[in-house]
Amino acid sequence: MDTVVFTSQRVLLSTSDEPVPATIEVSRASGKITRIVAGVAARDAYGEDVELIDAGSRVILPGLVDSHVHLNEPGRTDWEGFATGTRAAVAGGVTTVVDMPLNSIPPTTTVENLNIKRAAAKGQCYSDVAFWGGVIPGNHTHLKALVDAGVRGFKCFLIESGVDEFPCVTEEDLKLALEELKGTRGVLLFHAELDAGHSHSTEGADPSQYATFLSSRPESLETDAISLVRKLHSLYPTVPKHIVHLSAATALPLLDDAPLLTAETCFHYLTLAEDALSDKSTAKPHFKCCPPIRDAANADALWDALRANKIACVVSDHSPCVPELKRLVAGGGDGDFMRAWGGISSLGLGFPIMWAQCQRRGIPLAELVKWMSRRPAEIAGLQDRKGSIAVGMDGDLAFWDLDAEWIVTKDALHFKNKLSPYEGMNVRGIAEKTYIRGRIAWDKDAGFTGKVPQGDLL
Repeated sequence: MDTVVFTSQRVLLSTSDEPVPATIEVSRASGKITRIVAGVAARDAYGEDVELIDAGSRVILPGLVDSHVHLNEPGRTDWEGFATGTRAAVAGGVTTVVDMPLNSIPPTTTVENLNIKRAAAKGQCYSDVAFWGGVIPGNHTHLKALVDAGVRGFKCFLIESGVDEFPCVTEEDLKLALEELKGTRGVLLFHAELDAGHSHSTEGADPSQYATFLSSRPESLETDAISLVRKLHSLYPTVPKHIVHLSAATALPLLDDAPLLTAETCFHYLTLAEDALSDKSTAKPHFKCCPPIRDAANADALWDALRANKIACVVSDHSPCVPELKRLVAGGGDGDFMRAWGGISSLGLGFPIMWAQCQRRGIPLAELVKWMSRRPAEIAGLQDRKGSIAVGMDGDLAFWDLDAEWIVTKDALHFKNKLSPYEGMNVRGIAEKTYIRGRIAWDKDAGFTGKVPQGDLL
């Protein structure tokens, strides 16, 4: 039979604010949801040749969408790779990731480079993977061709990226890029830190202290950068623009009254402030990322902005590296924040981290799913097939035990380098099964035994 049927007492449909009893029919041939019926289906409602999968009391949620992931292949596959990164994704109920144009070598700045990346990914992906392109000095003439080749949009840096092959851009570079993007579907993403020549000296300060690093990346870097983005938006108002990994709550007013200008924040800015700004982070640069994690009051303001729809979505910015680059004392390093690689690994951990916080803050399930599924899909232009459970959408589903409380250990880290500041954190909710287009991609009990990569390159 061409149809596989999923049923549960609790399904979060696109038309409801709370999980309801429902039955979902998915075509094996197309992978699309073809029909949704109210209520839990009985076995005898379908023929014996129809596979009926009953989630019982487990909640069926749409597959999550993480639109900010660095998979680093080819070129830096000792940091991460398509196979390990997408396995981590589906183990956490994430069925679609959008890969950033750096830190792979080559970066995704030309169609030729995109094709090299696609060739590397082919046959390796357990989740679906889409791609962002990149804007660097001098590549503006490649942007339209990259849109035609399928990239979802473009990322640029307003401050040095940390890798030589992806230099930052100037205001003039951006004007050239925006001229090219007019009339296309391409969105321009900004790493919004801009060093306008202010002094942020850390000379004489202890580099093993998080506070030393934090003082080197003040909120003014973000507010100056977003002020520039607003200026450019007034010149090119029809080109969608998106601020990635917003950290500084003081920048939020700059997002007001700007249609087609959106922003995201990350799990770590919302949940790690207390640990980062305490003795727990001393000589532990796995708390380092750029822009930095700020204080608890800042985190509260970001939560408020999410609830007020000033911030569109929450993503991982999964940016791993090999352990040596994190310079951890436990690994034989010197604990130097100023010299360590900046990036936090969390792919696949996001929902349990966020759900634990949502429970404490009284935030409903549907709101969290909106932040982590529908809205990231919209930012990446994938909302016609990803982000919700509705007829015509891909049959990407996950069965969740929302009451499971557990502690993050290395065994729960399915990405390549098992190093994360979330290790030891109490979280809530676990993905027991994940399905992509109606086909099993992850089973908590069996793990990846018998599973093969079945993700598409979008």
